[in-house]
Formats: sequence, C-alpha cells, structure tokens
Amino acid sequence: MPSTTDPVLVDRDGAILTVTLNRPRRKNALDDHGWEQLAGVLGSARDDESIRVVVLTGADGDFCAGADVGGYRREVHPLTRTRFISDVARSLHDLPQPLIAKVSGVAVGAGCNLALAADLVVATPDARFSQIFVRRGLSPDFGGSWLLPRVVGLQQAKRLALLGEIIDADEAKRIGMVTWVVPADDVDRFVADTAAALAAGPPVALALTKRMLDASMTATFEEALDTESRALMVNLATDAPAARRAFVERTEPTFEGRWRL
Repeated sequence: MPSTTDPVLVDRDGAILTVTLNRPRRKNALDDHGWEQLAGVLGSARDDESIRVVVLTGADGDFCAGADVGGYRREVHPLTRTRFISDVARSLHDLPQPLIAKVSGVAVGAGCNLALAADLVVATPDARFSQIFVRRGLSPDFGGSWLLPRVVGLQQAKRLALLGEIIDADEAKRIGMVTWVVPADDVDRFVADTAAALAAGPPVALALTKRMLDASMTATFEEALDTESRALMVNLATDAPAARRAFVERTEPTFEGRWRL
C-alpha cells in the first residue's frame, strides 16, 4: 500500500481510479521517483478492465508545476530521462479509459501538458495554466508541441508557447484548454458525477470513440469511415445488444464490456 508521503497516490472507488500527484511543497512537480510511480500507476490502470474512468489531480490546491529538475538523479543521463518522461506521456495518452483532469492552482510546463492529455478538464476559478518552458530557455515537452495546437489551434498554441503567458481558468476555457470551470466548493461533486456518468457507459465503445477522435486530426475521411465500421462490428458483439434490449424494455442498460461471441 502506498503511504501518504508517496509522490503519487491512488484511490479506488468502484470503477473510478483517482490518481493524485502528491508533492505539495513543490506544487506537485514530479521528480524521478514521481515519474516512475506515475508510469507504474498508468500501466496498471491501462491493463485493468475493471477501471472505467481515471481522474488525475494534485494535492493541496495545486495541480502540477511540471518537472522538478532539482529532484533528478545526477547519474541518469538527460537523454535517458527525457525518453522515460516521454514514455509516461505516451502511456497517459494511450489510456483506453476516459481521463478527467481536475485542476486547481498551477498547471504549468509539463503539468499543463498533463492536463492537456486528459479527455476532459475541470478547473476551479483559481487555476492557472502556462507553457512556461520558454521562460526557462526551453521548448515544450511532455507532448505539448503536439497536444497544444490540436486543443487550441495553431495561432493560440504559438502565442502560449512563444510568450510563456500564464492564463487563468476563464481564458483557458475560452480557447479550449478547459472543458468546465466549476467553483471550488462544487468541483469534487461535479467531477464525481461526471466520472460516474462515464463509468456507467459502455467501456469498449468509449475506448474506441476516444481512439477515433484522437486519430481524426491525421486520418483521411475514408480512413475514418473504415475505422467507424470496424468499431461498429466490435460494439455489436459487445454492449450494443444490452442497449437495444434496454431500449425495447424501457429500462436503463447495464454495460459490462464483455465480448459476446
């Protein structure tokens, strides 16, 4: 069992897994140990079919201040470390389950891109976002150069990445980085209700939908149609029959995500 001093905490509530970045003295910036723990959690979640939704958040009022350079082990070559952190970003992006980021306080640098990797972002009014890399003499990492223009468009991506501005939650919502801005007193309930709604959905159909939408920026129309056809075949042998039966019987469907052939 993880202790409360671990840099990444996990909490399971039925089909919902909450992952909390837990280095509040560093605004939840992750050191080498933190990245390693996060990688392990994501790998376990990806392979656990009983987990329907993942919620990613930070401890004590901040989301994540990115990478804690001061917490890096000197014996690890920077290129090796960069490859590993990129693997963590890839694992986050490849999660089959819907991913919700619950953001309060700072989400800057790699922390901002952690939030961008989520399927849905719920922010409190005090949340602040920044591609702060340029202020440190750096270029974006953790997938930011790929995620940012897809989320906010090329012009806004250049604005944020080249100027390193810090923007508030309302501005982030206006340009598409945030899905909802919710008062701090209500955010836990809002995220719980959203996660519960997703957890009640058909897990295979949701995973396929997520993957198709992620691929849509580079797929041709014909490729998208082909992918939709293959997804339909899978869904017809999984949860679509339960939905059809519930419709006929005028009840709420129970989706199990089981292969039925």
